Amino acid sequence: MNRRSFLEAVALLGAGALAHRAAAAASVSEPGPLRISLAQWSLHRTFRAKQADPMDFARIARRDFGIDAVEYVNQFYFENLSKALVEDLRKRAEYEGVRSLLIMCDGEGRIGAPEEAERRKTVENHRRWADAARALGCHAIRVNASSQGTFDEQQKLAADGLRGLVELCEPLGISVLVENHGGLSSHGRWLAGVMRLVDHPRCGTLPDFGNFTIDRRTDERYDRYQGVTELMPFAQAVSAKSHDFDDASGEETATDFARMLEIVRAAGYSGYVGIEYEGGRLSEADGIHATRRLLERHGCRV
Repeated sequence: MNRRSFLEAVALLGAGALAHRAAAAASVSEPGPLRISLAQWSLHRTFRAKQADPMDFARIARRDFGIDAVEYVNQFYFENLSKALVEDLRKRAEYEGVRSLLIMCDGEGRIGAPEEAERRKTVENHRRWADAARALGCHAIRVNASSQGTFDEQQKLAADGLRGLVELCEPLGISVLVENHGGLSSHGRWLAGVMRLVDHPRCGTLPDFGNFTIDRRTDERYDRYQGVTELMPFAQAVSAKSHDFDDASGEETATDFARMLEIVRAAGYSGYVGIEYEGGRLSEADGIHATRRLLERHGCRV
């Protein structure tokens, strides 16, 4: 090879390497398509009316809605929770080819209670759900950050309780996620501040598109788009809350889904977006289908 041929070869190799690095960088910086999951709460009226069995949730998600990832709600298993029940749920999901993502936990106390003993008791109350999440193959439990006191006091108390819960869940490989779910947890800046205080990779948020009512008595609300923007840097799951749809366009009437999903993607998030239909005009089944169609229209996929 003469000098000219050698230099041309080197130039070609260099260009190829640069192109490879550029492609690799693009694959890292550009998140993949958002995936659609189904939150069990979307069917809460159906289950409470005993029109369907919560044990069949994975089958319903797959066969009725074509969705292969689910988010459980502890309320439907509260009284009968056992290792046998969890193993049954796991086998049913596995049989249907459905992935279990997380368990939404309610009714287990205030994680930010002013009294340390109550905070510790709340942490311990969540142990059974963390164990269940691990057995199901979930990556997280979703908890509430209820507290009492001033803005700053509640941040510190909630952070203390969450830190204790993370320490319990970390050996299990389970993350602890907080949803904007009423009170100051529906104040985006407050909850983002709690996340910074906890400062642990296994403590994150589950931003919900619609839960931004801070006080139901006074109807005090936080801007939903600002709130989701503030919570997305810590997000390890996302909830696409829906209530009603425009008959002509199919768009959600209270939330601009295109804008919300833009915020989600801008944060670099590439995980699951859970359908959580809570409307009353459509049936639960029709509301789930409508939400799925809307998410797919805006680039999400099953």
